[in-house]
Amino acid sequence: MKYYIIAGEASGDLHGSNLIKALAREDDLADFRVWGGDLMAEAGGKLVKHYRDLAFMGFVEVVKNLRTILRNMRFCKADILEYQPDVLILIDYPGFNLRIARWAKQEGIRVFYYISPQIWAWHSSRVHQIKKNVERMFVILPFEADFYKKYDYAVDFVGHPLLDVVADTEADPAFRSANQLSKHPIIALLPGSRKQEIQRMLAGMLEMVSHFPDHQFVIAGAPSMPESVYAPYLQQHRNIHLVQNQTYELLRHARAALVTSGTATLETALFKIPQVVCYRGSAVSYWIARRLVNVKYISLVNLVLNRELVKELIQGDFNTDALRENLQALLQDSTRLEMMAGYEELHQRLGQGGASRRTAELMVGYLK
Repeated sequence: MKYYIIAGEASGDLHGSNLIKALAREDDLADFRVWGGDLMAEAGGKLVKHYRDLAFMGFVEVVKNLRTILRNMRFCKADILEYQPDVLILIDYPGFNLRIARWAKQEGIRVFYYISPQIWAWHSSRVHQIKKNVERMFVILPFEADFYKKYDYAVDFVGHPLLDVVADTEADPAFRSANQLSKHPIIALLPGSRKQEIQRMLAGMLEMVSHFPDHQFVIAGAPSMPESVYAPYLQQHRNIHLVQNQTYELLRHARAALVTSGTATLETALFKIPQVVCYRGSAVSYWIARRLVNVKYISLVNLVLNRELVKELIQGDFNTDALRENLQALLQDSTRLEMMAGYEELHQRLGQGGASRRTAELMVGYLK
């Protein structure tokens, strides 16, 4: 069968790549045409558009880049029609994918959605659009099935794919020496996967360097970002390090982490690393979001647990004093023990491993 898959972010590329591998095991004749990234291409997908050309963050940025977004959408529709897939598989990325889903439904193309948009957080009315245009929804967070059930829409809870990704990584004993790291405890900095995020978050995170002289600060470079994006920060702080495409290995060696809100908060938790979650958007985007979002937390860790386990420093609270205070707390044994217990509960709530395999089996079954 022919699969057209659209992912618009780094996390979607990761989960899309594992889904491609799982689908290929279920379907010997599988052919994949994809929007995503290097991982999906390496897994066997014919890459049409890279997510680095698609990732616009925040309301203001979307408006500023509206012409590019609309041009991408027109190209996508034409490409899908030319390819004539047996199914269109959408991975998160709702601003783009929900519009493509509506169009595809009108064209008679079957639509599956893997990893639900966070409509439970804001703009919940989009559930009616999903019910109308998406044939099957495959969700990865335990509370999402209950959310959709309220709207009389049956979904498949497949478990979280990060459980397998983290479990399958192997430790690299040469990590420190290969990156010229000292024996001092590591504080990992995960400033995000988009250029806009890095520009807003990294400078604030790096203010902690002078306050923790007995620790070494290491930046996790995003897969899609060239070293030039980080160069200005490296020049200002000669004693920090950048590692690229080694985020999991960095987390494995870290004592604590400062993490921009997103999938990375969950990845950090699954590696059992104490963290402070940080976020700062443009003033206009934040003002709009405050009036639309209807959840208490922004980090996936706290959302799944439905309580504050990790501290969230958002907008004005993301400042030097708050960062220093909360990072210092993470280095205390009592705080670490409490967070480890919470991480164990989180792991149990996320379900068992095998999400990609389970999703592929269900998809092929529905298609047949």
